[in-house]
Amino acid sequence: MLPDLGERLGSLITALYPDERRRPGYARLARMIRETTGGTISATYLWELVTGRKRNMTLEQLAVLAEFFGIPLEYFINDDVSRRINAQLALAVALRDTKVRSLALRAEGLSAASLDALLTIVNQARRVENLDQVGEENHDAGERPDRPEAQKS
Repeated sequence: MLPDLGERLGSLITALYPDERRRPGYARLARMIRETTGGTISATYLWELVTGRKRNMTLEQLAVLAEFFGIPLEYFINDDVSRRINAQLALAVALRDTKVRSLALRAEGLSAASLDALLTIVNQARRVENLDQVGEENHDAGERPDRPEAQKS
């Protein structure tokens, strides 16, 4: 039994097809899975998994879904792997927005102090708009986590 399977599968579908109007139905998605992987999962069963009506799958079915979505099989069974993949998916979805991408590209090369100031502004804007505080990391002021000298042992 995989208690979070429906949520995880739903997250993958949403990340792959963020626009609900263009998101394929379960029949089309099941057909795409079959055509891409050679594995079969019926549209009804897929719907039951996403909605939480079914929560148990065979390892073979999980492998088919992992192959289709291009993720490790462990995503479905390991919370740490799931969190890591979801963070990557959230980043990929955010970078689809040209304004988010433009902001990130324009920030490249700024000093650590300027980046900290921008993060403060963005975090405050998210609070004002009642949005979740995503990506807030507890870095010391001026620390650049993407640089080797900033990584702690």
